Amino acid sequence: MTPIFWPSRILVFFLALAPCLAQAGDSEASLCEEGSPGIVALARHPELYNFYFENDLFNGTDSGYTNGVKFSWVSANLKDYTHDPCLPHWVRQMNQLFETVHPGKYTSRNMVVTAGQLMFTPRDRSRTDPILNDRPYAGWLYLGLGYNARDARQMDTVEVNLGVVGPAALARQTQEFIHDLRGIPRFNGWNNQLNNELGIQLVAERKNRVWSESGPGLQFDAITHYGVSLGNVRTYLNTGLELRAGNRIPNDFGTSPIRPAGDSNAPLEGPVTHRFADGGLHAFISADARAVARDIFLDGNTFSDSPSVDKKRFVGDLATGIAWQWQGGKITYARYVRSREFATQEDTHVFGSVTLSLEY
Repeated sequence: MTPIFWPSRILVFFLALAPCLAQAGDSEASLCEEGSPGIVALARHPELYNFYFENDLFNGTDSGYTNGVKFSWVSANLKDYTHDPCLPHWVRQMNQLFETVHPGKYTSRNMVVTAGQLMFTPRDRSRTDPILNDRPYAGWLYLGLGYNARDARQMDTVEVNLGVVGPAALARQTQEFIHDLRGIPRFNGWNNQLNNELGIQLVAERKNRVWSESGPGLQFDAITHYGVSLGNVRTYLNTGLELRAGNRIPNDFGTSPIRPAGDSNAPLEGPVTHRFADGGLHAFISADARAVARDIFLDGNTFSDSPSVDKKRFVGDLATGIAWQWQGGKITYARYVRSREFATQEDTHVFGSVTLSLEY
């Protein structure tokens, strides 16, 4: 199976599980013809592959939210999720059961398949007993399916993530492999990590471009977002703002760290056929604030006893970064400062984020 087609085949599998789909306007055209339907036909059109890497070693530390990786595949534009000939006929029929969940007319839409892993550790790597005043060891391994629908000024995203927290997330094995490879001392307390628990997270988020301006050789815009996350992994309300300035800012909805609905590679708009047709450079500053009802990585397991700490109800992220794009790709670096997440946390947490996006 070629690398171009395997994400598309994963998409077919996830469509059978998708609870949140959108109804499109009748004026939208499909990329595929009825005579040759199927997900492989969709793969012949420009797709986007994103590779995310986040780590606090960028700040010279090795604890807290210590590492995150994510891969995402972003489809080409779809007419909709229930009539587009790119999708197999049986999938389109099944999806009619869900088409009223995310109604509305948009100029374009696409789908996103993700796979990722997050890991969390306390500050003291030497202790083997449970550390009561620091966050517990934890890992989160997940697969996700997201739906983006947009017009010129707005993008709506619905995403579902399914995965596992605990030893089955393989966070310990991943960290020890990398630490051994780089000659970094191991963390000794992984036997105290959260227990295995199936996790689900349902997320809905709206992004709005509320301001844009062009000057001699420069562009500026401002993008707001607000949303909700529900599930035993994380439950919260969030809102935020991003400001961008640069040369040839991409026609998307900003830059986000590894978080649900953060994949802001929007569907293409109008007659454009490629996201990265031209080179450009821009800088950004962004903020996100969350009112947190549940965070399994701090509250501990839902259905069994496990280590936990008293979490903060309000958490915020502040980021600065730069993005460089060329014909066919983009690379982004950002530095995130996160406020204290639990009562006994000594200071804010800082980590770096690198994202590579390639279009084929």
